[in-house]
Amino acid sequence: MDVKGNTFKYGDNVDTDVIIPARYLAIQDRAELASHAMEDIDKSFVQKVNKNDIIVAGKNFGCGSSREHAPIVLQEAGVGCVIAETFARIFYRNAINIGLPIIECEEASKKINAGDEVYVNFDSGEIKDMTTGESFQGQAFPEFMQKIIKARGLVSYINEEA
Repeated sequence: MDVKGNTFKYGDNVDTDVIIPARYLAIQDRAELASHAMEDIDKSFVQKVNKNDIIVAGKNFGCGSSREHAPIVLQEAGVGCVIAETFARIFYRNAINIGLPIIECEEASKKINAGDEVYVNFDSGEIKDMTTGESFQGQAFPEFMQKIIKARGLVSYINEEA
């Protein structure tokens, strides 16, 4: 399993209220909700993001409230993976639960630039910046997590297994 896309780059402590501002949480339609993804930090994000694009960020991505909406809007907007130096633990779990691939890699987080084309292999954890030719080693996803991601979330995975 892998993903290849262009990158959006953000800094440390990107909180869930920036990923999806609280003023939109009453919206039930996922596509409409996703139309507001990242708007308080990057007004052009939803106009520029394409399927399988990758967010690269610094430390503590997804900090703040425990809202599950944050990884949902990123996935719905087309984000194929988030690479960060570290993730807030609740965001990490919510991302896996809904099937959004995330990978921690300090070196990639620091060296990949906005707009770079990046390839991520979830089996090996390899992150390759196709723009610069540099490779980085993130942690590979265990097989069961890859199955959850492939099923697009824990609930779908459990339903497939039943």
